Amino acid sequence: MNTQHPVTPHLVVGVDVGGTFTDLFVLDERDGSARIVKVPSTRGEEARGFMNGVIRVSEGNVPDTTSGAATSQGVAATLATIVHGTTVGTNALLERKVARTGIITTRGFRDVLEMRRRDRPQTWGLRGSFTPVVPRDLRLEVDERVLADGSLHTKVDLTQVRAQTQALLEAGCEAVCVFFINAYANPVNEQQAVAAVRAMWPNPYVTSASEVLPEIREFERCSTATLNAALQPVVGSYLAKLEDDLRTQGFSGELLIVQSNGGVMSRETACDVPVRTALSGPAAGVIACAAVARASGYPNVITGDMGGTSFDVSLVAEGEASLAAQTSIEFGLVVRSPMIQIETIGAGGGSIASVDASGMLQVGPESAGSIPGPVCYGRGNTRPTVTDANVVLGRIAADRPLGGGLLQALDAKAAEKAIQNHVATPLGLGVLAAAEAILTVANAKMAGAIRVVSIERGHDPRQFAYMPFGGGGALHVCAMMREVGVTTGIVPRYPGVTSALGCVMADMRHDAVQTLNKSLMDLDLAQLKSRLADLAEACQKRLDSAGVRFERVQEVVALDMLYMGQTHTLQVPLNATDISRDSIQAAFEKAYAASFGRVLTGMAIRVMNLRYARIGVRPKFDLAVLAPKGAGSTASLGVQSVYHDGQWWDAQRYARLDLPVAAQVTGPAILEQADTTVWLEPGFSARVDTLGNLLVERTVL
Repeated sequence: MNTQHPVTPHLVVGVDVGGTFTDLFVLDERDGSARIVKVPSTRGEEARGFMNGVIRVSEGNVPDTTSGAATSQGVAATLATIVHGTTVGTNALLERKVARTGIITTRGFRDVLEMRRRDRPQTWGLRGSFTPVVPRDLRLEVDERVLADGSLHTKVDLTQVRAQTQALLEAGCEAVCVFFINAYANPVNEQQAVAAVRAMWPNPYVTSASEVLPEIREFERCSTATLNAALQPVVGSYLAKLEDDLRTQGFSGELLIVQSNGGVMSRETACDVPVRTALSGPAAGVIACAAVARASGYPNVITGDMGGTSFDVSLVAEGEASLAAQTSIEFGLVVRSPMIQIETIGAGGGSIASVDASGMLQVGPESAGSIPGPVCYGRGNTRPTVTDANVVLGRIAADRPLGGGLLQALDAKAAEKAIQNHVATPLGLGVLAAAEAILTVANAKMAGAIRVVSIERGHDPRQFAYMPFGGGGALHVCAMMREVGVTTGIVPRYPGVTSALGCVMADMRHDAVQTLNKSLMDLDLAQLKSRLADLAEACQKRLDSAGVRFERVQEVVALDMLYMGQTHTLQVPLNATDISRDSIQAAFEKAYAASFGRVLTGMAIRVMNLRYARIGVRPKFDLAVLAPKGAGSTASLGVQSVYHDGQWWDAQRYARLDLPVAAQVTGPAILEQADTTVWLEPGFSARVDTLGNLLVERTVL
């Protein structure tokens, strides 16, 4: 009779589901070792691709069963924690594949969602259209009114609330948002209405706007809460299925989800407020880049994540990622929640190149994604992509297995034919010139995104290093350095799984906000401290509910402030142990002077919002585990012919991960690894640092 032996969970796994590949970074807590896994993403069935990756991780980690070890515990029994960066919510919003949602709001305010800020898709044009997530016939009104000072003017009519709830159910709504004007100042009416709706609603998908965002400004609050409601069924069902599959496979640990602010939260919290996952995947990559750059001695870095469908850019200053109070997923879809500032454009490896009706070469935003993928994948696509251009020019070796063996070879002839038919012939170019033109356009778009997060926000890119990641980022590192003027490039050890690495490194974080809307002179300091304590308690409960071990807990406190008469606020850090009128004024004037070069002496100051973040710092691992362990005997792979700048070059070809610390490589060179390819142009050199990163510098100016 076989005896069952328990399997001790010991693996921490970060999972990033991209448009083309699902990436996993695996950390073994027993010995600190790490490895990576890549599997194809399954668009529309992201949970299946996720589980395929988990199975690959678990293979070889379940003890040998010849002595009776328990395979019945399932392949996921070795996993202690899974941290997931998901794009399910993002894609649902971009593709408008969200749940049918209704709104119950104050009479006279049903059109807040559609009026927005009276802005236009094209700032300098009169053309453009906008379709709100919730159509007008599903935005219903009831009698109630709270004034801006929080006083109750008209009690909510619960009979009307129940009638409108029934109307939305009969209209086929799966989710509902209750949004009452000025509920941020006094939520009593909204709370009563939400209780009445929940008593009738057949599922948990009921969102209270004042719970999601108790902050002034009705459009931003309405938009954020409505998008949260519309995402609840989508994200909730995805995560529920994911957890069920994991439990079936023997997983007994914690499933955590990355937030847009770079922190993580429990699955339960993610189901409650899925709108906080709007930039989940890209945010994890920025967290990893910040940590790797700091450890390498570069506190200032611009990050560029080039995946299969998009190019996501962010800026890290003094080792910290830049946070924004809100973002637009696309025009009119505004989410007001703390999130890492990320600029996204459609310029990934799968971005399709075409010639438009005016004869202009366009690259993206349409992407071939993972299915069918670039032409060279041989899966039925006939339109050329950025990856196809890199293959035709020799920067990706066609005979090299892709994605750790997911594709044994690439079809360079098919890629060449596609570029000939769709780009070269329409433009009257040779196929090589057309392939270079595709990359030139893509590089120009990506450089423009880098300028947005640097120059347009007052930063000199020459004072920053550039860190490319994602499957395609390292192919364009030299081009980005040339285009933007960056002097140092940092290619991380595993660029293709950097977002998955960030999942493992991210701390648990919960943010909260409360509108105060008082002049500094009228601010009740006792009430401020009381509200701060309430926010701290609420955030701590979120941390406690996750069941995760923390090394320590940190807090971040800030006030949104402005001079009386101004419209836009400035976020001012606040020392929670020294709250006084003088200290608040001094902090505001310091922040204002740093941003605008002066203060407006004598003008009254207003305190708009109190912001609070509670951070549970998770145990960190030593990035040295990523470093090369010694010189590899097979680092050199021969010579590859590469077409660059109008001519052919003989480029040395290397197995990048076999290069030892301090190894020096001079361009032209191709450095290959399972998750990416590094293209080192002529006039550039690279050196392997002590953490295994590749430091790229320009040798010919």
